[in-house]
Amino acid sequence: MALLTLGINHRTAPVEIRERVAFTPERMAEAFSELRAASGAGEAAILSTCNRTELYLAGDDDCAPTVLRWLAGFHDLDVADLENVLYLHRDSDAVRHMMRVASGLDSMVLGEPQIFGQLKDAYSLAREHGATGSFLTRLFEHTFSVAKRVRTQTAIGENPVSVAYASVSMAHHIFADMSRNKALLIGAGKTIELVAQHLAEAGVRQFLIANRTLERAQSLAEAHGGKGILLSEIPDHLADVDIVISSTASPLPILGKGAVERALKKRKHRPYFMVDIAVPRDIEPEVASLADVYLYTVDDLKQVIEENIRSREGAAREAENLISSGVQDFLEQLRALDAVSTLKVFRQRAEVMRDAETEKALRALRNGADPETVLRSMARGLTNKLLHQPSIQVRKAMAEGRTEVTECLRELYQLDTLDADEPITTEKL
Repeated sequence: MALLTLGINHRTAPVEIRERVAFTPERMAEAFSELRAASGAGEAAILSTCNRTELYLAGDDDCAPTVLRWLAGFHDLDVADLENVLYLHRDSDAVRHMMRVASGLDSMVLGEPQIFGQLKDAYSLAREHGATGSFLTRLFEHTFSVAKRVRTQTAIGENPVSVAYASVSMAHHIFADMSRNKALLIGAGKTIELVAQHLAEAGVRQFLIANRTLERAQSLAEAHGGKGILLSEIPDHLADVDIVISSTASPLPILGKGAVERALKKRKHRPYFMVDIAVPRDIEPEVASLADVYLYTVDDLKQVIEENIRSREGAAREAENLISSGVQDFLEQLRALDAVSTLKVFRQRAEVMRDAETEKALRALRNGADPETVLRSMARGLTNKLLHQPSIQVRKAMAEGRTEVTECLRELYQLDTLDADEPITTEKL
């Protein structure tokens, strides 16, 4: 079974490309159906976050060119738009890549924990759509096990650093005493939940959380003493907040330049701090051109993130060693499974030959043949059948110069323990 990982991330593609390649929840069923049909892969999974889009495929053939064309077509892009930003990993490299992603070693914020949950969600979604089989199931479960060891056996996740944490850290550059500031958080997913937690720890006491469904917004807001509102209510409250951080799965911007301009007039141009973590973006890029608005995207958080990376480099080296062991363990498991299936077929074929010779001998006995003659004939027939095909393949391999085949034969049957000039007896076997 061949494994292929194909994708883009924050290192290979700017946000303008990443947001166009992101998969929205509404189109996931369509994506799984088309991807498996186009690639011919028996198993598939899709990971789509603000910083990466990756496809995991397990099948018998190299379907990379076909998948690239499908990915471009699905998102109305030219293949050329993706070729220069796409990465491709095969087999053991693909296994290592998935483990590094799950452990946070390939994230913008080294060691950030969110990606582990996002990868688990991607696996669950693939299972819901019937897109996984035994191979990807085994790979995902082994990957999660390795990632948990990385978290528990290294210091990779000791400090609370993530895109959410970096967003709040940057707010300190604008507002020294954040207890005086009111925050509007758009969305109610895991990222916004982390943002709310970090803001509360930084001193923010006044929260508004806007979401498409009011119940989820209220539930999250109440945990921090805030209020939940609908997305449609944002313009009514925008002038009253100082911090706006957004992370939704909306395919279109939620906050436009016009709404921010009107709010700025009402607040007499007191500054806004805004972070758009979403891909595709929730806040129109033109908002950044307004005076008194400090708008950042996920790509703008790199300076804060780089400082966090330096503090985690030692732990990352330990994590890489654990991942190397994890890759080897997984490959050994696959080889063991392959050996089991091969031995099963080998035994079944031998049993078919045995049964055929046994039946032939029984017929001869029923017809009155001499038992000793029948027994010797049965032994010769079974020996000839068992050795016929291997003998042909060994001669063919030697003629082609593949001497390793005879070396394997000697090892399998311990032929090196026998003297070629001595007759072989039962005592020597």
